[in-house]
Parts: sequence; C-alpha cells; structure tokens
Amino acid sequence: MVVAATGFFDGVHAGHRAVLDILRRTAADEGLESAVITFWPHPRTVLGQDAEALRLLNTLEEKKAIIRSLGIDRFYVIPFTKAFSRLDASSFLRDYLVDKYGVTSLVIGYDHRLGNASCTSQEELVRTVMEAGIRPVTVGEVLSGSNAVSSTKIRRLLSEGDVHAAGNMLGYPYMLGGTVVLGNMIGRTIGFPTANIETYDPMKMIPGDGVYCIRATVRGGSYPAICNIGERPTVGSGNPRTVEAYIMDFNDDLYGADIKVEFMERIRDERKFDSMEALRYQISVDELFVRNYFKGHNL
Repeated sequence: MVVAATGFFDGVHAGHRAVLDILRRTAADEGLESAVITFWPHPRTVLGQDAEALRLLNTLEEKKAIIRSLGIDRFYVIPFTKAFSRLDASSFLRDYLVDKYGVTSLVIGYDHRLGNASCTSQEELVRTVMEAGIRPVTVGEVLSGSNAVSSTKIRRLLSEGDVHAAGNMLGYPYMLGGTVVLGNMIGRTIGFPTANIETYDPMKMIPGDGVYCIRATVRGGSYPAICNIGERPTVGSGNPRTVEAYIMDFNDDLYGADIKVEFMERIRDERKFDSMEALRYQISVDELFVRNYFKGHNL
C-alpha cells in the first residue's frame, strides 16, 4: 500500500513541490511509502495537440532524479497511449491506482485532472476518488509573488529569456544537459574559447536567444560561465541556432564531454557587433558581470 500523487510534473516546480511535500508527510504519518505515478511521453505528443510547438522543462531522467531527491520513495511511469487517454477517472483509479499500485491515499493539487477530463473540478474529483475507496488529500494553489505557478508560465518566461523568474517558479535554476561537440572555433581567435553544446533531448526547452550568466558543471567541477544562445550574427548570416558556453578558469579539452549548464541571470540580448574586436570587448564586460555575480552566490 502506498500514498501517491499523479501527474506529468514537468519542471517539478514550486507547485509540484507543495504536492510532493504533503505526499511525503502524509506517507510518513500513515507509515506507508510515497509514490509518484507519472506518464511518458507527454500527452500532447500522442494526441497531436500542437505537439510540434511543445518543449519540456525536464527529461524523464531529470524528473525522476529531482523527485527522488525530494524524499519520494517510488517513481512509476505509465506509457501514455491513445488507448490510455480514453480511460475515464473511475477506470484509471480502479485499474491503475488501486489494483496495480495499491494506492490508499491520493494527494490532489488545486488544478489536478484524472482520466479523460471526466472530472472538471477538484470537488468532483474528490468525490470520484472517495468512491474508488481512496482517501483524498487536497493541496491549494501555490503562488510566486502574485502569480500562480505553472509549467506553461515557466516555459513562457524561458522563451522570453527571463531565467531568473523561471528559476523562482521552479525552485532551482533552469538547466540543460548535453554533450560538447566541435564548433567553428572562432572564439579561440579572440581569447574566449567556447564549448558548443548539443542537448541530450531535442524536446528539451531552450531559453530565448541572448547571453546568460550560467554555472557549468563538467568533468567533475563547477565553473562560472557565459552562455550565448542564438545565431552568432557577428560571424556571419544564416548560422544555425546554437548553445555555446565560455567556461572561465577551465583550460582542458572538452570535446565529447558531458556538460550541465544552469541559468542564473540574463545578461543582454544577442546582437551583431561591427568587428570581432568589439565582440571581444563585450565578452570581457560579460565576464566581469559573471564574476561579480558569483562573488555573491555559491558555485
């Protein structure tokens, strides 16, 4: 028997964490294990609901790692299919939560949905859960300032480059993971060698174009760094959109290395400079911004 919470949990943001905190405490009070029951892939990719535009805040492995780090005992993944999408709430509760996973209590967020949208309010969902023999535990709305926290709002903030506000809603700096791949090595010619990053998952959300203060974790160490996202207009037109990082105080070869970058602050827009010398000067100014930032924040 377990106490559970269900949902996609994209971002595992502050609203999700409120649910998970109550989940963990309820399970402890009842002397049971806690479990998150999630779905993969995202329903929009299966149901064709503007799936081309969808980008995710977490990979499945990132989501699992964050949720387990919050003290949740079990992490289950249900494959999301068209057949599964047609289940109503009562069938999902009976066939999956009760029969398959042994759920005795279910933590329900303020905007929670179960099944094929057959329950349209928290009150109706609570009644349906009780009818299935499961004890409901409700959680209220979570705000960041005056704004309700949601994955959709976090994606919008990231697309606008507001990584600071997005991090506040997430409860941690937004991150990208990937592999360092060979670039055109122009950065080396002006004294700022950059690591071109190929993200692990093409569905992962990349912040809007611009220059960012980041923390880069690579080869077992964490370093202050500058990240440029965009088309590098100073070095030519029609360039592909790339994610590249100048990692300070690091001189070893990085090609093929795994790297994680965490976005702290947006520094400025990406723009075209009149010369490589002007670009070099601006990067030195950006470097000073990053060094000053990390004087007041731990790596």
